Amino acid sequence: MAGVKPTATRRFRTIEGRELARETGEPLLGVMGEKATRIVVFGEVDDAEVLGADALEGLGLEIDYADKSLRKTGVFVTYAAV
Repeated sequence: MAGVKPTATRRFRTIEGRELARETGEPLLGVMGEKATRIVVFGEVDDAEVLGADALEGLGLEIDYADKSLRKTGVFVTYAAV
């Protein structure tokens, strides 16, 4: 990401079970008029490029699978005991 500086190195486990270390940073993201800070991972050349569920939820967005687009959720997802 242009202009974002690494602030930490974190360990990750891939879907294949491999462990690897990557630098991370926390930029301000903006999509469809919504803004939020999110932790991003500085991938290497052969790493996959993914906008994760955390980033989408943090921006109040979700995937509309019917027309393959992003849409605003209108509410934020929360994980809390009731």
